[in-house]
Amino acid sequence: MKTFLAVFTGSAAGRERSGWDALDEAKRAAREQSGMQAWGDWMAAHAAALVYTGGPLGSTKRVAPEGISDTSNNLAGFVVIQAESHAAAARMFERHPHFMIIPGDAVEEMESLPIPGG
Repeated sequence: MKTFLAVFTGSAAGRERSGWDALDEAKRAAREQSGMQAWGDWMAAHAAALVYTGGPLGSTKRVAPEGISDTSNNLAGFVVIQAESHAAAARMFERHPHFMIIPGDAVEEMESLPIPGG
């Protein structure tokens, strides 16, 4: 089995495309509840593949040789999974609630590789 980091992305364009901000508060709350239920169902269906359930991501700090600064990106959450192949890992996220119900853009997943020389 290989290990993969999957990151959930979201942007203002994704929110606009989904019509999320045009929904009234009650419809948005109902859709959010439906999305989180579907997300929980996805987690239960893939429980055997979960290495770490991850979760939502908050604000971002950038640390560089020049110092520490506030920054932003499109990362919204993450999960760590195991799968036989990269393609199998990607298929796990087809029609994921992150972009089917909640106004997320995509799920990007990448293999966690061994440390060179390790």
